[in-house]
Amino acid sequence: MRSHRRSRLLAPFLLVPLTAGCFASGGGDDSGSGGKDGDGDGARLRVALAFPPAENLSPYGADATLLSRLGVTEGLTALDANGSAAPALAESWRRDGEKTWEFTLRDATFQDGGEVTPAAVAESLGHATDAEPAPAALAGVTLGAEASGDRVVRITTAEPDPVLPLRLSSPSLAILSKNAYGKSDRVDPVGHATGPFELTEVNGATSASLDRFDDYWGGRAQASGIDARFIADGTARANALRTGELDIAEAVPVAQAASLDKKTRRDTATTRTTSLLLNASSGTFEDAGLRAAARGALDTSVFAEDVYEGYADPAAGVYGPAVTWAEGKRTAPVGRAAAKKAGGATVHLATYDNRPELPEVAQVVKQQLEKAGFTVKLTVREYSRLEGDALDGKFDAFVLARNTLLDTGDPVAVLASDYTCDGGFNIAQLCDKDVDRAVAGAEKIADTAKRQDAAMAAEARILGSDAVVPLVHQRIITGVADSVQGVILDPYERTLVGTGTRR
Repeated sequence: MRSHRRSRLLAPFLLVPLTAGCFASGGGDDSGSGGKDGDGDGARLRVALAFPPAENLSPYGADATLLSRLGVTEGLTALDANGSAAPALAESWRRDGEKTWEFTLRDATFQDGGEVTPAAVAESLGHATDAEPAPAALAGVTLGAEASGDRVVRITTAEPDPVLPLRLSSPSLAILSKNAYGKSDRVDPVGHATGPFELTEVNGATSASLDRFDDYWGGRAQASGIDARFIADGTARANALRTGELDIAEAVPVAQAASLDKKTRRDTATTRTTSLLLNASSGTFEDAGLRAAARGALDTSVFAEDVYEGYADPAAGVYGPAVTWAEGKRTAPVGRAAAKKAGGATVHLATYDNRPELPEVAQVVKQQLEKAGFTVKLTVREYSRLEGDALDGKFDAFVLARNTLLDTGDPVAVLASDYTCDGGFNIAQLCDKDVDRAVAGAEKIADTAKRQDAAMAAEARILGSDAVVPLVHQRIITGVADSVQGVILDPYERTLVGTGTRR
């Protein structure tokens, strides 16, 4: 297994989700007028996020989507409602041969006053490519960027990359000014990004303050700023919304949904799948027969209706119904081993409580595995205290909620990062030559339909290994106060507030 692994916010082309509109950070509803504060500006937004910063707000790991959801950072491109690359800091692009793309920049300004120039963009991408471990979006990719004239950035990849514009939409490839990069390895996004809101203060893993960036290229945001709180407890988030302390609360627990007024809860089909990952390289589940036994022991039909109370869909595979092309192309798993008897084999199962349904999911998994003859120990912690051990393979099994299109928008990318020998987020510790071969073949295909077919063929190999057992495809509940308009309900979970978000 590869020694360097990179965080992913659990938590990510060629997809048509169920929502309309563009999900770039500047999006939103611009109609009507918001509330006013004493300075005559739009009122500040009070927002609660489920995950506290885990890496000092580095854009290269789990914190990248915190920055994009709060409207702080942007990349050269964004994802639109059809899952295609849309203009962001780049207003257009073209391919020049198999390995080179040219991106033409729009007129934009960094929050510290500098212009977004081709040289600045090339430098920012250079820092991302040099990061160790590499950002998720660059897994297996080598690229170089250079300025080409006053407005063009020329990006060359070592191998042909047919989905580069999608890749560059990743929150982990946000463009920052040169002042974000000091002599240390730490990247500082405070005041150095390009989005409609500028970080002004970060209070550890507790809260952050943001002010409107008045020179934002996409227009002046209607809210004057954001007061963000990081609240891991889902019940506390819901209670704060209900009592008027918050305007927006992400990831409301399904158990709390009924306690909110119907007008304040919004559920969105997402590309997030909750799965049971089985450690295929060490411990009990190194044995493929015992992995098959665990998979056979699980009755996945109970999760959508019982645990998620209807705010989810029964699991079909790595990709759920929000990936609308997947079901028609799905094939049966390939290469499954015959199941063995559990015989009391010990399983250390783990999950995290930032998403409050997951401990309940894990309890059901534990009960079903014990009924099949396994001996199960369950560990539940806050995510930032659990991720390192999970990535290092210290658990036999792990319940994970993973947005399959978060990192790049490309369906093949999540397979490469999560299920190949060199994958940077391979909690399942899977290293299978047939899987690697299938994923590598899919990565080379440019044609949309053929790339989808190849992704599904690779999915069949991965499911056949029994290193991952999909349990449920999630719908995310966002709590939104009656006075708030323009919240961005993004199936990719990359954005939440934009220029039109206001109260």
